Amino acid sequence: VQLQAYGGGFVQAGGSLRLSCAASGRTFGTYAMGWFRQGPGKEREAVAAINWSGGSTRYADSVKGRFTVSRDNAKNALYLQVNSLKPEDTAVYYCAADARKNTLQVMGASRPYEMGYWGKGTQVTVSS
Repeated sequence: VQLQAYGGGFVQAGGSLRLSCAASGRTFGTYAMGWFRQGPGKEREAVAAINWSGGSTRYADSVKGRFTVSRDNAKNALYLQVNSLKPEDTAVYYCAADARKNTLQVMGASRPYEMGYWGKGTQVTVSS
């Protein structure tokens, strides 16, 4: 499966964005998906995970209540609604897929080899 994240941008603190991840391939609906981010000088971290059906989601504590992950398997699409943005949310955001992980395992992944497929990232910059 090939992935491409888009929808990032430059926003003021408190603003919102909707990130999208377009996927190719007929098996998208069988993959657990995750959103990850890597800020300047920081390690990549998982921020949200969703199972194949969309019925199970998990979030990093730092984004709970502000970020919402969802998917539309009919459209081969993954989304991340990001609200109440903070300067510390500034990062490149990536989407990733894995056929064998559950949402807990996706949240524990961060290194490239720990997820089966990665998309190119989209930059989110939040000004104070």
